[in-house]
Amino acid sequence: MPSLRSFLFSSVFAFSAIMFFSCSQAQEIEDKARLPLDELRHFTQVFDQIRQAYVEEINDEKLLEMSIKGLLSSLDPHSVYLDKSSFSSLQEHTSGEFGGLGIEISMEGAFIKVISPIDDTPAQRAGILAGDLIVKLGDQAVQSLSLGEAIEVMRGPKGSPLTLTIVREQVDSPFEIVVVRDIIKIHSVRSKTLEPGFGYVRVAQFQENTGQQFKQTLEALLKNDPDLKGIVLDLRNNPGGLLYASIEVTDAMLDGGMVVYTEGRLPSANSTYHASAGDILNGLPIVVLINEGSASAAEIVAGALQDHRRAVLLGTNSFGKGSVQTVIPLGEDRGIKLTTARYFTPNKRSIQAEGIKPDIIVEPAEIKLLKRQNNIKEANLSGHLSNNTDYQAATSNNIAMDDNQLHDALNILKGLTLLNQNKKPDTRHSKNEN
Repeated sequence: MPSLRSFLFSSVFAFSAIMFFSCSQAQEIEDKARLPLDELRHFTQVFDQIRQAYVEEINDEKLLEMSIKGLLSSLDPHSVYLDKSSFSSLQEHTSGEFGGLGIEISMEGAFIKVISPIDDTPAQRAGILAGDLIVKLGDQAVQSLSLGEAIEVMRGPKGSPLTLTIVREQVDSPFEIVVVRDIIKIHSVRSKTLEPGFGYVRVAQFQENTGQQFKQTLEALLKNDPDLKGIVLDLRNNPGGLLYASIEVTDAMLDGGMVVYTEGRLPSANSTYHASAGDILNGLPIVVLINEGSASAAEIVAGALQDHRRAVLLGTNSFGKGSVQTVIPLGEDRGIKLTTARYFTPNKRSIQAEGIKPDIIVEPAEIKLLKRQNNIKEANLSGHLSNNTDYQAATSNNIAMDDNQLHDALNILKGLTLLNQNKKPDTRHSKNEN
C-alpha cells in the first residue's frame, strides 16, 4: 500500500499539472492555490507517528475520518462532519421525527451549550433551559467529545435514562438532571385562541412542511374567528431549521419586500429572497415573542418583520446565529455540514453573534396578583343611579400567570388593535345621507 505521504505529494503535483495552461496562467494559479507543502509534511509526519507509536492501534480509515472531524470542528461551532449515523439523524431531524432527548445544542469552548429544548420533549419536561451548559453526559465528560459524538451519546432507545450534569447561570454549583429518552415527534406549528379576537401561533422549529402548516394555521384562525383582531407569534426557544421554511413563514405575513439575503465566498452562496404579494392577515397587528433560545431561521423571521415594521418584537435578545450551513453529501450515507454564508436582514443587519434585539424588552418573571382592597365604589352608595344599558362585560380566557411575556404580548396586541381602530375612518354613515 503506498504511503500517505507519497499519495499527498503525487496529488499536489497532479493538481499542478492539471491546472497548467500557459506559463503566465500557471504562475498566477500557483500563487493563489498552492498547497502549503511544509504543513503537508508536518501532517504526514504526525499521521505516521500516530499510526506507529500511539498506545492503541488505529487503522488508516479511522485516522483520516478523525482528521476530517478535527478540520471541520476547528472552523466554527456549526461546521461538522456527518458520519453514517449523524447523516441519517439530520434527515430525521428535518422531517420532524427522531429519537433522543429533544434538545438543540452547539459547542461552546469545551462544553455543550443548549440553544433550546424542543417543545413537549423529555428535555423540556425535565427542566432543561436555553443557555444551560452540559459538562457531563452520564459519567463521560464532554471535553473529549465532538458535537457529533455528543449527539450520539444522547441518542438511545426509548425509555432509557441519561443523567446530564448542568452548569447554569445564577446557580452556584453544577447539578444533575435525569432525562428519559423518547421518540421525538415535533409538531412545528400549534395555535389557540387567547381571547375572542386574539390568536396565538407557536412555531417550535422550521421543518420541511412548516411554511405550509403556518399558512394553513393562519387561514384556520381567520375562518374560525372572522373578527380576528391580531395574533401573538411565539418564536421563543425556536432553534431554527430550514432557511426556505423561515422564508415561507415570513412571506405569509408580508405583502412583498425582501425577507433576507445571504453573502458568502462562492457566487452560489449569494442570494436574495423576497416575499410575494399578499398578506394572509391583511395587515392585522402581530406581536412576536423571542428570547435567547430563538436562533437562526427564527431570527430571520423576527428580523424581517421588525425591519418591515410589520410586527412588534417582545422578550429578550435572541441567540445570534447569523450563518448559513450547507449540507454537502459525501457519497450516499455521509457528508459535511459547512458554514458557507452569513445572512442579513432587509436593513442590512448581521445577526451573527449579535442577535435580534426586541422592540420591548420583557424579562421572564413570576406574576403575583395583589389582593384587592375593599374600596367603596359608586355601586355601593345608597341611592346610586342605575345603569340603563344592557352592556355586559366580555369574559376572557386567563393567560397562564407563569408566562408574563405572553401576558404582556396580549396586552400590547390589544393596544395596537385600538390604535388601528382609531385610525380607520368612520364609515357608519354614507356621504349621501340627509
